[in-house]
Amino acid sequence: MTEGIGLERARLVAELGPGTGVFTDAILARLAPGARLVAVEPNAVLASRLAATRHDTRLTVVQGTAAGLAAAVGEPVDAMVSGLPWTVMPRSRRGYILDAVTEVLVPGGRFTTFAYLHAAWTPPARHFAAELARRFDRLECSRTVWANLPPAFVHRATRRA
Repeated sequence: MTEGIGLERARLVAELGPGTGVFTDAILARLAPGARLVAVEPNAVLASRLAATRHDTRLTVVQGTAAGLAAAVGEPVDAMVSGLPWTVMPRSRRGYILDAVTEVLVPGGRFTTFAYLHAAWTPPARHFAAELARRFDRLECSRTVWANLPPAFVHRATRRA
C-alpha cells in the first residue's frame, strides 16, 4: 500500500479510514522527519484509540469523514492512502469521496487503496475501477498479494497534472 507513491518525498500525506493504524504505521515508517500525516477516521472510538496509541508528532488524527477532508488537511496533499471499503458503500458516496480525494491532491499526486481479489469481478468493484479511471491520469494495479487473507491487490492512481 505504501510502495511507489512517493511517501519519502511527501510534505503532506492523508490517510482515509486508518482504523487500527496498520497502514498508519507503514506510512510513518516511510515519511521524512519534517513531513505530516493527517489520518481521517469516521469512527470516534477508532480515532481516539489511534490518537492515544501513536506518539509521533508528524501524525494528526481527525475524527471525521471525507466531507471535511479539505478542512482536515488544510492544504494540498502529495499522497493519499485509503483503507475504506469502497465496494460496500453506495455508488454516490464512492463518487463523493473520490471527488474529495482529487480535490485535495496536488497535480501529479498519488492515491492508493486496496481491493480483494475475490470481489474484483463484481459490479461495485468494476464501477469503482471505472470511477478511478475517470478521475486519474494513470492507474496501476499491483500484483496479487496471496499471503493476505483474503488475497488482495493495490490500486495506485496518479492525479492529472
